Amino acid sequence: MPAPVNVFKRALSEGRLQIGLWLALANAYTAEVCAGAGYDWLLIDGEHAPNDLPLLLAQLQAIEKSPSHPVVRVPIGETWMIKQMLDIGAQTILVPMVESRQQAEALVKAMRYPPHGVRGVGAALARASAFNRIPDYLQTSDKEVCLLLQIESTAGMASLDEIASVDGVDGVFIGPADLAADMGHLGNPGAPEVQAAVESGLKRIQALGKVAGILTSDRSLAKKYIELGAGFVAVGSDVGLLTGATSQLLSEFKATKEAPASGSIGSVY
Repeated sequence: MPAPVNVFKRALSEGRLQIGLWLALANAYTAEVCAGAGYDWLLIDGEHAPNDLPLLLAQLQAIEKSPSHPVVRVPIGETWMIKQMLDIGAQTILVPMVESRQQAEALVKAMRYPPHGVRGVGAALARASAFNRIPDYLQTSDKEVCLLLQIESTAGMASLDEIASVDGVDGVFIGPADLAADMGHLGNPGAPEVQAAVESGLKRIQALGKVAGILTSDRSLAKKYIELGAGFVAVGSDVGLLTGATSQLLSEFKATKEAPASGSIGSVY
């Protein structure tokens, strides 16, 4: 019995659009609620959400029986951190703030066992191998892991062609919020200059033969990115949905309260 098939990776390779949702509430219960909606993928955020390893594990377990594929964003692209995420059962990893080919190559190695990589061999103790009940996990897991790299700075955009051309990189994700800040438009990813860079990036990624991804809570922008060929698109977040819905509900009963606008062009999460 080989490692479980990575259905998300297979969908990307077959050119099937994957619609996702960002999870930042750091809670298995809400992760299970969102998983029941049927999104193709759910991003468990270890960078900006208050997640630790046990919380990430609990959310992976909550999502497991749903049709949604869990993607884990690590706080930073450290080999030891990626090893832990893979061992607890994450098959798809998103690494933020990638800026060079050298960094991309190191991250590919972190995802794979020797001799093709440097992933530590501890599968006998790991959930990923069903606690050693998958006898050929070590021989088959490299094929089923999926590495997504996040480009979100001007330096990253300048090195985009080199990063995307690295063998073993399955997809490249544009991060509009940090990119906007680095371009001098902090809090305004909808700025025309930023949007031009985002659109150019999405096209360049595809021209290099890789799948392009992005996050936006702006529905019109999400549809535009899909039209531009983005293959995995997150269209909102659990935090955004909860804050928007609770504020809107209150505004209906308190005339002096107005719900904040949601889905504006300046919004990402």
